[in-house]
Order: sequence, then C-alpha cells, then structure tokens
Amino acid sequence: MRKLLSVAAFAAVTALALPAAAQSYNLTLAGASPGGLWSLLGAGIDGAVKQAYPGSTVTYQTSGGGFANIAVLQRDEAELGIVHDAELLVAKNGGEPFSEPIEDMRVISYLYTWAPMHFLIRKDFAEEHGIESFSDLAEKQAPARIAINKQGNIAAPVAVNMLSHLGITEEQLEDWGGDLIYAASGEQTNLMQDRRVDVILNSLFVNHRSINQAAEAVDLLLLPVSAEVTEATNADMGTQTFTIPGGSYGFQPDDVVMPSLGAALVVRADMSEEDAYNLTKALFENYEALANVHKAMNALTPEIMASQKVVPYHDGAKKYLEEAGLM
Repeated sequence: MRKLLSVAAFAAVTALALPAAAQSYNLTLAGASPGGLWSLLGAGIDGAVKQAYPGSTVTYQTSGGGFANIAVLQRDEAELGIVHDAELLVAKNGGEPFSEPIEDMRVISYLYTWAPMHFLIRKDFAEEHGIESFSDLAEKQAPARIAINKQGNIAAPVAVNMLSHLGITEEQLEDWGGDLIYAASGEQTNLMQDRRVDVILNSLFVNHRSINQAAEAVDLLLLPVSAEVTEATNADMGTQTFTIPGGSYGFQPDDVVMPSLGAALVVRADMSEEDAYNLTKALFENYEALANVHKAMNALTPEIMASQKVVPYHDGAKKYLEEAGLM
C-alpha cells in the first residue's frame, strides 16, 4: 500500500510541476490472435496511453505471438510487442527459433505473472498407477499419454523442460507405453473429454474455461510439482514460482506450487529515453486501464509491473520506476 501511495504522490507532484503534455503517440502493438487476453491488454494499453496523452492511438496488430513479436520488433514493423518472459530468455540466449542472441529487447512493464503450468491428470489413471505427484510419473514409469501445447507455443518447451528434470523424454514415454501429444488448449480439452489423453501439462490461467470443460466430463486431479523441478525450470526457462490457491478447483483442496509464465510489454533498446519514460509513466499511473480489461487481470499492481527480471527495463522506464520508488 505504501508503494501504491508513493506512485499516487509522485503522479500528483509531477502533475503540478509540469505543464500538460502536448505530445501524442501513434504506435503499433504486436500481440497475438484476435479475441484473446492479449487483444484485451492491447485495448487497455491504448486506453492508458490515451489517458496520459490525449489524441494518442495504440493499434493492436495480430501476430503469431511472442516469438513472432520479437521478430516484428527487430524488423521495425511495430514499436511495442507483448512477449512471454520465457520467450525473452530464449531470445536473449539465441535459442530456437533465433540464429543468434537478441540483445536489444527492453521492457516497459510486466503485464502479468500468473499463467501457471497445470499438471492435470485423470483421477482413474492416477489411482490405477499410484500417481500422487508430478515426480511419480517417472518413479512409476507410468504409460501416460501427456498433452502439451502445440509446437511453437512457449508452453510446450516449458512442459518438455519440466519432464526432462524427471528424466522423461518423448522416447522414454513411448518405451513405457505412453506418448507426448502436441495440441492447443481447446484440443487438449477434447482429448481429455474423450479419454484419449491421461495428462494435460499446460500453461493456463487459473479457472481457465478449458480446464472446467474437461472436468465436466472427466474426474480430474491437479497434482503438485516438487520445489526442485519448479526451481530448475525457472532457471532454465525464465518462468517464476506461482501458487495456485487450494480450492481454486473442486478437485484441488490444497495449494499447488508451479512454474508460471508471465508476459511483458517490450520495445527495442533504441526507443528514445523520453518516449520510454512517457509510456512507462502512462501505464503505471493508469494501470487500472489494464487491470480492468478482464477478471484475469484484476491482481495487477505497479509492484508486479516493475518486477520483471529476465531482460533489462528500458533506461527511460528505469528512470520513471526509480522516481516512483518502484526500483
């Protein structure tokens, strides 16, 4: 609360000290497919910038998602992009699909941190094979048919990384009689409803409709992941620890700790310090425009927006955050 008050106080002081902003911005934001949360975040970013700089427009541009958005920024086809933290780490390290490290990505704001991996398993399969935790998949050599996200979605390599810390590879699963199935979230629901998979390992917002739809047809369990696997995945993939509160689902009485994906608003390092400062100021001082776009965003605070650690904040963003007491 003290930091929130400091942001408000800083805003009030600067409003008195400075003349009304005369500039306006006409920017393009690379997001993902239309109709999803990222498109709503695009509308929130547009609203926040408009509030701070009347006459501004932030135009949402559909794309293939975070990896594609890094490429869009590199080609100077947009000024802003939404990118998962794990995708930023891959780009920073020059991993696939990049041929070399991308070193000029800079963050304006974290947008959320709460898209945790879910280890969802059919209750009858878990009981048949004595599976009570993620680690039991390896210990029991369970012939699990595991659905992870489609190739090209960052949740897929996060899932593969989690499995690798148990010593489980696709070949190992097949030797045990199981399989690794790549499918989008909606497809995973259908596969689970039809009992064509035993496990879903995917990054989803808590109470995502696809989980609830699957649970209407099949008895599910949400089982825990060890701290060792979570920490190792975080180190490898740029994810962070997130607790899914007990009772979030009818089949999950206890807290479950998972690696979680987050997403950030990213620009190139060559954006001017003044523009980056102004955009950061606009978002942080009007953060409710983002927090109110969907109930999934209600937990957003300036502290969360200032907490990204994978790549540096833009110098202009750091200047604002330091002045506001958030860095």
